[in-house]
Parts: sequence; C-alpha cells; structure tokens
Amino acid sequence: MGVWIITGVTQVCGSNVCTSRGASTCKQCLAVHPSCAWCFQEDFGQGVASLSRCDLKSNLVAAGCPLSALESPTSKLQVVEDRPLSNKAAGATQDVTQIKPQKLHITLRPGELLHPMRQVEDYPVDLYYLMDLSYSMNDDLFRLRTLGKGLAEAMSRTTSNLRMGFGAFVDKPLSPYMYISPKEAVKNPCYSINTTCLPQFGYKHVLSLTEEVGRFTEEVKKQMVSRNRDAPEGGFDAIIQAAVCKEQIGWRPGASHLLIFTSDAKTHVALDGRLAGIVHPNDGQCHLNSDNIYSMSTTMVSDYPSLALITEKMSENNINLIFAVTNPVVPLYQNYSELIPGTTVGTLSNDSGNVIQLILNAYAKIRSKVELELQGVPEELSLSFNATCLNGELIPGLKSCSGLKIGDTVSFSVEARARGCPKQKKKTFIIKPVGFKDSLSITVTFECDCKCQTKTQPNSPKCHYGNGTYECGICLCHPGRLGPHCECAEGDYNPTEQDRCSRPASTGGPQSAICSGRGDCVCGQCVCHSSDFGKVWGKLCECDDFNCLRYKGELCSGHGVCNCGFCQCAPDWQGENCNCSRRTDTCMSSLGLLCSGRGHCVCGACDCTQPGAYGATCDKCPTCPDACFHDTNAVNCTYKDENDCVERFQYYEDANGKSILRVVKEPDCPKGPDILVVLLSVAGAILFLGLAALLIWKLLVTIHDRREFAKFEEERARAKWETGHNPLYKGATSTFTNITYRGKD
Repeated sequence: MGVWIITGVTQVCGSNVCTSRGASTCKQCLAVHPSCAWCFQEDFGQGVASLSRCDLKSNLVAAGCPLSALESPTSKLQVVEDRPLSNKAAGATQDVTQIKPQKLHITLRPGELLHPMRQVEDYPVDLYYLMDLSYSMNDDLFRLRTLGKGLAEAMSRTTSNLRMGFGAFVDKPLSPYMYISPKEAVKNPCYSINTTCLPQFGYKHVLSLTEEVGRFTEEVKKQMVSRNRDAPEGGFDAIIQAAVCKEQIGWRPGASHLLIFTSDAKTHVALDGRLAGIVHPNDGQCHLNSDNIYSMSTTMVSDYPSLALITEKMSENNINLIFAVTNPVVPLYQNYSELIPGTTVGTLSNDSGNVIQLILNAYAKIRSKVELELQGVPEELSLSFNATCLNGELIPGLKSCSGLKIGDTVSFSVEARARGCPKQKKKTFIIKPVGFKDSLSITVTFECDCKCQTKTQPNSPKCHYGNGTYECGICLCHPGRLGPHCECAEGDYNPTEQDRCSRPASTGGPQSAICSGRGDCVCGQCVCHSSDFGKVWGKLCECDDFNCLRYKGELCSGHGVCNCGFCQCAPDWQGENCNCSRRTDTCMSSLGLLCSGRGHCVCGACDCTQPGAYGATCDKCPTCPDACFHDTNAVNCTYKDENDCVERFQYYEDANGKSILRVVKEPDCPKGPDILVVLLSVAGAILFLGLAALLIWKLLVTIHDRREFAKFEEERARAKWETGHNPLYKGATSTFTNITYRGKD
C-alpha cells in the first residue's frame, strides 16, 4: 500500500493565496491554505511594509525568518492497523480481510490515502428468503417448497459455506388493510372466495439461518398463504425487522448478507400509515415477540419505514437487498434500488420458477461491483475520490469499480480537505464498501491552532504599555487601539501616515487611492468599509469575495469561492470560473470504458474523436470499421450469434502472456414473440372473419327473401278470380257395371 500526503497548489491563478487573504493572526493564516506558514519572530518585517507574516514558507525563509520561528504544521498519517488481504475464506469463524488498511489516524492538513481492496474466494454467505404470502403468491409458495435443495446446490459453485433462513409477510392486520367484515373474514380472509387461508399477519420470522437445507424445505412446506384487502403489501416492515433482528435471524458478522425480497405487488411506504390513523414514524428497532411475530403490526404507533431508514439499516448491518419481483412492478422497485445502495432488482416469473437463476445473477452482480459509502463524515471535511480499477487507469471522481471477479484487487484514493475548524478537534469517520463488513476507520485531528499560541502574553508591555495581548509575534490590540504595537487610539490623525495606506506610485504612474478607495486610514492602517456585496479585506483593502468571473449569472459558476478576484474551485471543478467538471464517471459507457474508447472526457462530457462516433458516451458509431474498439489493455468486441443475440466480451493478455476472453455483459437477445399475444391475435382474427361471413350470409338471405316476396306480391295483384265458378272444379262421375247383364241375345 502506498500513502502520499499532498500539499495543494500554492498559487491560485497567479495570486499568492497566503498573502491575498490578509490574515492578521497565526490561526487565521493556517486556515487560509495548507501551504501557508506564519513567522512569529518579534522583529520580522520591521521597516518593510510589504512583508507579511503569513506567506509561503519559502518566501518567509527568503525574507529572513528563521525556521525556529515558523509555524507550518504538515499533515501526518499514521497507519494504526494494516492486516494483509485474505485470499480465501476457509470457515465461517475466520477473520476475513477484504480491505486494507483497516485503521488510520491523520493530523489534517490536506492529504491523500490509498487503500487497496480484494474480494476473497469462498466467502461465507447468509441468505434470508423473505416472501410475500398474500393470496396472489399461492403458486409461488408451491414452487418455493422445492427451492431449498436446488438453491443450495447452485450457490455451492460460489461458496461452500451457505446458510439459509426464511420469513414471510403480508400487511398490517388493521383496517383498511384487512377484511374485518363479516367476522368470519378476520379468521379466514379467503371466506368470500370459498377457500381457507391464514389470518392476515404483518411479518413473521419462520426459520433462522441454518446450514441444514432440509429444515428450510420442511418449514416452507408448512406455510400457507393469507389475504389482505388493498393492493400494496407491508414488505418494508418485514425488511427492517429482518435486518435489525440480528440475534433472531442469525446474521454472522463475517459473512456476506443477502436478503431476498419476493413479491408481485407494490409495497406501502412511510406516511401510508395515516390511512389507519398511524402518525408515529418507524423507529427502526427489532420488535419480534416470543412467537417471532412483528409485534408492532397490530398497534397504532409504528408507521411503515421510509427509504432513508431502509438505506441506513442495510448499510449498518452490511446487507445486500435483492428485489425479486414480477414484471408489472419491476420499474417501481428499480426506482427504489437507485435510492438504496447495494440493491439489485430481478424479474421474477409468475410462479417464481426462475428464482434460483435470479438469485445467482443478482449475487454475481453484487460481487462484481465495489462501491464505497461514507459514514459519519464531519461537516468540516471535504472528500473527493479517485478509483483505480482493473485496467490500472486512475479515474478521478469515481468511487466504484465494476466488472470484477473473485480475487480481483482494486484501489481507491481519497483526498481530504479541511473546510473549517470544529470545536471537537478529533473526529472519526468510516469508509466502507457497500454490503461488506470490512471498513476503513479514519480518525482526524484538525490542526487549527498554532503552537506559539501557548506562549500568549495578555496586557504585554510589548504592546504599548499593556494595550494589547502579545501572541505569535504580534500584538492583538484591545478595543479602541490600533497600530503594530497598539500605539494609536481610534480618532488619532497624522497626515504623514496616509502614505502607509496606499500603494507607492509605480514608474510613470500615479499613486493609488488611499485604502483602494474602500476604507479609511487610521494610524497608518486601513480599516476597510463594509459592503452589501460581501467582505472587503487586505492591507490596502484591495481584496474582496464578490469581484470574480461568473457563469450563467453565478459567481464562480456556483462551484467555488471568490478569493481576492480569483475563483478557488471545489475539488470536482476547475477553470477560471469553475465551470469545468473534473468528474469522469459521467463519461463512462455501459461497458465501463471512458467515452467507449472513442473520445476524451472534457469537463465531464465526452468529446468524440473517432470519426462517426456520437452519443453521450460516444457509444454510437455506425461508420466505425468494425464492432471492436480498443482500450489501453484490452480489446472489447461485440458480435451476433445464430440466435441474433449480441455478445460482448474482452480479449486481453495477462502478465504471463496468456490470452484471456472475458464476458463483460450479459448477452442482449431479441425478445421472442409473446405466445399469449399470438394466440389471442389468431383467435381474434378467426372470430372476426366468422362474424364477417355470418353477416354477409345474413345480408344475402335477406335480399333474396325480399325479392321473392316482392315477386309474389306482384303476381297476386295480377290474378283475376271468378267468384261464381271455380275453373279448377270438376264434378264427380260415377259408373256402375252389372256383371250379370248379358245383353239382348
């Protein structure tokens, strides 16, 4: 590990930062800039009005100030604890180290600390499965009953030390979140749909973390779903309890903590409790009773937790939260994940059939990224980060690295700057990777006072008969007294002293105005006027904090402070008016390359240099010669396979000259046709054609019938019938033959 103490720039755009602020005491001088020093020699600068006791150390020495009379404290760094990084976690009780050093003490004037980090192999994993047991998750519960063995086998490829636990939630058993009428619905919320389910509950802890996979399967088989009244669930209540009830859950200090949250619905958030008359915020404490039931579910004193509280508890307990939710609510939980560091989101199938692969992907994603978080940073401290990731390139403004695999080592540098002097001179803060137990503890001692202040002489005879306090080589005059030795009283006037309040005439030029026209000369010293625009200071009132370059109407673009006509930019900004960002994370492409390897990051934005490249990160380039683009140490390529999936991989050579291919992103495959949509479309088309044919047939039959009827009516009108005799009638004729008649023989 390397550690450097950096003393910042000594010049600000040509202005000596130490003399420009007109510091009148040693303490003020040290607060101006870390490069400034103070000379407390009593007779320093006598007879030379242009000399200042607050200046660069080299200037003071050149002006005759001995080193023994200099106050110029420097930042000091002490490594308190620096255990080596671990390569592999052999057991659950082993003290695994993934970040070094572990403890530092710095005496602050600005410094930079470099601490490497490595993810060890075979790291123990605690996996707690938190399931929504509302009625719509009934089929998912059936799937979960066979999950234990399969999940354990799948996770064994990553860790040999896995423990699993289980908990369930529905919602607060209070109106209007639950069914209260009829009475049967309280005991059996599924009463109205003619089935049986459990009474509604908020959260219950079912199984503590255990290595016995069989117990996980056994306990899950005993579970039944319940039913609540409104659509959102009370999952956030369950998340907080699963995180803070460490003893009941069984979280191990030396393991990676995964909290799997599965649901197919929205969740209630803070202030939703007002629907039930709950106005007290969630206290973030453990409230599991003897039956491992969340006891606050049935009271009116604990609202749903806020996202800020969840973020705090996830970080405090080193828990990585995985939202495994169905497709309709994925966008909502993705928004939540952006506000909760260390959180991932996966799309759960309707029956949770893909949950094992989803958990594996989420865990791989968690382990492939390292992101730093801060805890308890003092207000007086300003921190800026730089990252050195896999390619060895230092990236300013970045505090995360992605695309990692087990065993990779990355490093981060942190520059700390003191913005003020707190009353409590020693403070401690934490820098840690999100979701890891490992952390870097930094204790800061603020160097705000000068050692020469310990020899202060009140009412010193050196200050004109005791009219001031002698401190660090100068007299601090009592009220109403002025002058280097407090020899003047306010109101005294001596015309010959006016010359000491103006800059001498330059060659061929007139003498400058007294006190730059912005103050009064009293006893040979300028007393600067107050201004509505800001502060005026300096030996000749030549400095102020409001006459600097502006950008879009804001002084120093709003990213710096005005110091005697020059902008002093914040750590992440640069330029004459501080409008140029130093950050490069805004230029990172989805593959983790700066401007996709096709341009340069200028003021936080990509300047594409590759012909034909465009886009926010130069990621679009239809005229580029091929799909591959080169980085410093690797070649990043894309190609389409036979299934039209876009594969992205890196080709590079390691230190031994061995060629390595590494997939840098999951394949981007075109989505196949939606079978349900196709079936519905075909059925709809058949139905439409059938109806159309039926209508056409009906129309033709109607037309034919109308024509026949009209023809019949026409012929009936033409017919002339005789009323006396029916022409069709024929009379009856009877013939009799006598068979015995023989004739007249």
